[in-house]
Amino acid sequence: MNRFQTYVQQQTNATPLAVFRIGFGLLMCYSIIRFWLKGWIETVYLEPTFHFSYYGFEWIQPLGNYTYLLFFICGLSAFCVALGLKYRLSIILFFLSFTYIELLEKTTYLNHYYFISILSFLLIFLPANATFSVDNLWRKRSYTQIPKWTIDSIKLLLGIVYFYAGLAKINSDWLLNAMPLKIWLPSKYDLPIIGETLMQQNWFHYAMSWSGMLYDLLIPFLLLYKRTRWFAFALVVFFHVFTRVLFPIGMFPYVMIVSSLIFFEADFHKKIIAFLRRMLQAVIKVKTNAIQVFPEYHVRFKSIVIPIVIAFFTIQLLLPFRYLLHPGELFWTEEGYRFSWRVMLMEKMGNTTFKIADGETGNFFYVKNSDFLTPLQEKQMSFQPDFILEYAHYLGDHFTNQGHKNVQVFVESYVALNGRLSQLYIDKTVDLYQQKESFQHKNWILPMRD
Repeated sequence: MNRFQTYVQQQTNATPLAVFRIGFGLLMCYSIIRFWLKGWIETVYLEPTFHFSYYGFEWIQPLGNYTYLLFFICGLSAFCVALGLKYRLSIILFFLSFTYIELLEKTTYLNHYYFISILSFLLIFLPANATFSVDNLWRKRSYTQIPKWTIDSIKLLLGIVYFYAGLAKINSDWLLNAMPLKIWLPSKYDLPIIGETLMQQNWFHYAMSWSGMLYDLLIPFLLLYKRTRWFAFALVVFFHVFTRVLFPIGMFPYVMIVSSLIFFEADFHKKIIAFLRRMLQAVIKVKTNAIQVFPEYHVRFKSIVIPIVIAFFTIQLLLPFRYLLHPGELFWTEEGYRFSWRVMLMEKMGNTTFKIADGETGNFFYVKNSDFLTPLQEKQMSFQPDFILEYAHYLGDHFTNQGHKNVQVFVESYVALNGRLSQLYIDKTVDLYQQKESFQHKNWILPMRD
């Protein structure tokens, strides 16, 4: 406890957190603008008549045309975070608006969206506006030193993301069968030079699988060690740029590249701040003489903030292992799969048909899924059990409200995982309309025959 108290009191230069704030805010603002300009607000949130929701967050509902306002608030708050303008309010608004957007539609779930949500939550408790921010001008004070743990907490979160992603890759499909890379990479035949050569080679698929696993496991430690830091950062840039070329994964590669800068020494970040200051001074004449510089920043309400941050990291360390509470193959049942940094480990496809039956007469008919779901929703629903259950309840309620009596919902679903032949996924004799969502094991999922 004494060592912990001593660590909490340690101070370090404030510029790395300021650079991180600027990079994070600008990237998030750009990502919101990009989402808007591509028309995804309308296709993902406005056009569907039904939205898949997260268990416990069913109360979060679409806002209609006000969704545009929600995105505007999210983008504006991200830009204000970059400026350090009303930072605390801005980062809270960004966290709430971005997380609300992600909870609106479960089909859009990606690990990096989850990462942005929890990172923005963590930033609420960090003094990222201590230096080089508009708040310094308004309050006429800035700080050269901040608590060391505030920067280390971001390093720890990045380390968890990488290391847990590496642990998840230690499985037979990834290492012994090079799956699903063996399915994905040959389709990249149109890439210049390497498309028709490397991408078609079996040895290259295994090399990518093993190197990906080793990269994720080792990169946090290589970034922490000063002698290997530049080499590690070069690996980060190469890995994420190459991944971006191969797969359409949006802003995630750029977020991870910029975030990795937090591992560098303060002198490196001072040069970045000095460069940005010269650029700003060339455009805007800002008087900084009245700003009083204090040597140390002390976190307000530390007795509350420190326990919150500890609880936050305890959850992040334990949550990915919750799958151990469920029986069966994780990739098959997906119980405990999300929020655990299992990045691009599956190629899973399904064909799922719903039968609406009258429990008394036995009369039945089949549902045309495209009448209710968008192509993206139908694809995601076809192989994920919680999607299947939620959709079954939606159909049951829909046809009950239409006047059908004694409604039962049965499912015939065939799913293929990582190159295996498709096999029956859901027990066809179970009325899913009578099954309730919970954290318990879904015993109507048939076991995988490997």
